[in-house]
Amino acid sequence: MEDTHTTTVTIFGRDYKIKGIADENYILEMAKFVDTKMRELSNTSQLPSTERIAILTALNIADELFQEKQKTSEAFSSVEERADQLMTLLDERVLAEK
Repeated sequence: MEDTHTTTVTIFGRDYKIKGIADENYILEMAKFVDTKMRELSNTSQLPSTERIAILTALNIADELFQEKQKTSEAFSSVEERADQLMTLLDERVLAEK
């Protein structure tokens, strides 16, 4: 079992203690990413509360994740399709040589 440790991060001006097994630098980088996204949204909107900024930031990050997953899925499908085409060509060549 891996050892857990606590890392303190600051997001949107508030400190949070994050307990986990992930590398401290990784946790700090994630927190910095979330903080940056929240600040960007805060600077471009007139949202009245930190809670709303956090929810919209989470939705924006989820949207980015879903878009990346879609791209990855499409790329994998393309590679899979191309591999199938190559296998068919190889099979045809092998049969033609017999």
